[in-house]
Amino acid sequence: MSDLNKFTIGLIINPISGMGGSVGLKGTDGRDILLEAIEMGAKPSAFRRTRELLFELKSMKANLKFIICPGIMGESLFSEKEFDFEYTCIKHPLFNNVEDILDTTANHTKIAAEVIKNFDDLNLLLFVGGDGTARDIFNVVGKTIPCLGIPAGVKIYSSVFTLTPKVASKLILQFLLDEIPLKESVVLDINENEYRNGKLITSLYGYLLTPFSPQYLQLSKMGSPESDLDNQERIAKRIIESLKDGIYYLLGPGTTTKVIADKLNQPKTILGVDLCLNKKIIATDLNEKEILKYIEKSHVKIIVSPIGKQGFIFGRGNLQFTPKIIKKVSSKNITIISSKFKLQNIPNQILRLDTRDSELDKNLRGLYKVYVDYDEI
Repeated sequence: MSDLNKFTIGLIINPISGMGGSVGLKGTDGRDILLEAIEMGAKPSAFRRTRELLFELKSMKANLKFIICPGIMGESLFSEKEFDFEYTCIKHPLFNNVEDILDTTANHTKIAAEVIKNFDDLNLLLFVGGDGTARDIFNVVGKTIPCLGIPAGVKIYSSVFTLTPKVASKLILQFLLDEIPLKESVVLDINENEYRNGKLITSLYGYLLTPFSPQYLQLSKMGSPESDLDNQERIAKRIIESLKDGIYYLLGPGTTTKVIADKLNQPKTILGVDLCLNKKIIATDLNEKEILKYIEKSHVKIIVSPIGKQGFIFGRGNLQFTPKIIKKVSSKNITIISSKFKLQNIPNQILRLDTRDSELDKNLRGLYKVYVDYDEI
């Protein structure tokens, strides 16, 4: 098949993306935070997310050629025999040594985007990361070329991302075959330092042109309005009445779960996972290792609320709930709460999962009760 019959896809992998999630650091912006995450046992996950995508694209490989980055930002994965995609590796002095995650910075992403965007036959630029990566891409390409984010980060509030790497292949195919249009999608990011202090300050940085299909593209996060408080308090009253002595309850992030702690006159990290026992918060801002200590010998339940407008229960802003934890707790011990306003603004009231384990996502599918008021489910 000649190159005239092939589509050209640029691909940039942010290898550190998502590493702060399971260890409770809420991101990996900055070298100091990255080093802290590694010290706490964080493992890279962006390669695994990219591998999921490439497996889905294998059936199309005769029609694709990739432009990728050297070393750990791409070539290390494409050199594996299982994929055998046609690819070209970009050249730039900055990429002379990118064999380890500590060799990469945001500047590598920006330089890669600058080089790739100038390829004449480029059809689409994919990037694997989170909101910070989306910002870096936007700062270089703006609205000059079609882009699409593959979710791998801790912060994924922007609407430039697909729902999961697995469904990304369907969106990519539809776009390459001219079946769906491009749309200006929002690039959001938060202040990580304020985020770690319990303040969610989101800023709009701009727009990227993305293939648009509401079935496969996530919406940007929407916060809860102040008018939701009465509804949240009634939900909290119902949940508090159901709490049983001797059972540990993991309260996920968000304002809806925080109201439960508020009504108990207990402290709650609004953006962390906290532990409640006998109606008292006994541990705050837990990471995966800390949560697992309680799960091993105790009866534990999870209480979570979906991300506003996106509808994600797991996989957005609460990566402390790792697949290992969710499997141990099991779906029967997961309680979902949501104000009516939030639920009504989730498209088709479909809740979503992106646990970073596609088999677990599949096993968790089904119908779930959602507490939306004191006496209403």
